Amino acid sequence: MNKKIFCALCAFVFSFNFAGAEIAVTVYNNNIAIIKDSREIDIKIGVQKIEFDDVAAYIEPTSVLPKFLKSPDKIKVLEQNFDYDLVSTAQLLSKYIGKEIEIERIGKDKRDKIKGTLLSSGGGLVVQTDKKIILNPEGEVSLEKIPEGLRLKPTLTWLVFSETAGKEPLEISYQTSGMSWNADYVLVTDEKDEKSDITGWVTISNRSGAAYKNAKLKLVAGDVNIVRPRMNYAYAEDAMYKSAVPMMAGGAPSFQEKSFFEYHIYELQRKTDLKNNEIKQIEFTSARNIPINKVFTFNASVNPKVTVNLEFKNSEDNNLGMPLPKGRVRVFKYDGDSMEFVGEDQIDHTPKDAKLSIYTGNAFDITGERIQTNYKTASKSAEESVRVTVKNSKDVPVEVNIVENMSRWDDWKITESSVKFNKKDSRSAEFLISIPANSEKTVAYTVKYSWQ
Repeated sequence: MNKKIFCALCAFVFSFNFAGAEIAVTVYNNNIAIIKDSREIDIKIGVQKIEFDDVAAYIEPTSVLPKFLKSPDKIKVLEQNFDYDLVSTAQLLSKYIGKEIEIERIGKDKRDKIKGTLLSSGGGLVVQTDKKIILNPEGEVSLEKIPEGLRLKPTLTWLVFSETAGKEPLEISYQTSGMSWNADYVLVTDEKDEKSDITGWVTISNRSGAAYKNAKLKLVAGDVNIVRPRMNYAYAEDAMYKSAVPMMAGGAPSFQEKSFFEYHIYELQRKTDLKNNEIKQIEFTSARNIPINKVFTFNASVNPKVTVNLEFKNSEDNNLGMPLPKGRVRVFKYDGDSMEFVGEDQIDHTPKDAKLSIYTGNAFDITGERIQTNYKTASKSAEESVRVTVKNSKDVPVEVNIVENMSRWDDWKITESSVKFNKKDSRSAEFLISIPANSEKTVAYTVKYSWQ
């Protein structure tokens, strides 16, 4: 790098050093974060400019809130700016259009320099010398200094009036996009699918354009409403990458959970580094020996196959009981010598003592068939007869819940049924049947619909 431009860069960096920085980062599910940054600055009496660099590139400038903690009544903010015109080859050259540049050319036996006015930098350089115009000259371009207005990092600046002088702690908070987090869970069942272990991981993605070193980290779970503004200034937003760690871990949870407004906050019990363009994963919960139920369901109007769900309660009695943020649940099972993947599902935000039902896939050895055996109508009614047969090809007995959706009319009544049923709600009925090994069972019923 040219020595002149290198020295200018160094001077630019050192003019923004602050001591005593403290960072707190609160990340939400929906690609936003709140940053609280505290630094100690030197302030003088009178009107002056304060510069605060190393802030997020996706900052929402209207959310910035500066606080002078020691002398809030003696320092007044007159003006605030967010500078995001960053140093790059294209930006440097564009600022030098109409100005003199120097190009050094190195050959086999000689070295020469061209000085001239830069006319254009788009699609190649165009330089006007004393004698001619040179298109796309080869060589190393040298610039005298960094043009005014360019920044090495996104920077907040304030014009302030102070009635005091000395060291002043300054705290700023602001909202930025480009940060998000999600939860991922690993559920491992035992040989009989009666107990399971679960580990929860949080995946934090930082693409905000800034790094946060030794930061206090909080994660907010909940459906927080956000009014989406226009695309942020410096960069376009990247899609968040999601992943999970398929392993179990022990020890005390790293996060402490508490209620906050109508949401839940998970606070990391230590400080951490959040690098820019980094995906970080931290374990936040784990529990062992959770009693689970394997539930087989046949609902022909939704799925022509028999579905398999693992159900358990998020309670203290089941070694859980902490509100669980929404996320993906991957289910594994040991086949004797290794852990194999058996399915995955997405859960919503789940409060304590609520039931979770994890859909893992469709049963291979349990099949169902639904046939309408009769249908007739009258002036203000209709009658339908249905036969549902479920076959169990397993070597063990199973229980299957048959769900029938009564969607023709709101007013319906089952007049005949070969097995006991339960009216689940205004639109469906359930038939729980036990099927011996290597056999089948049939449910036959008649339903009458009425209308005015």
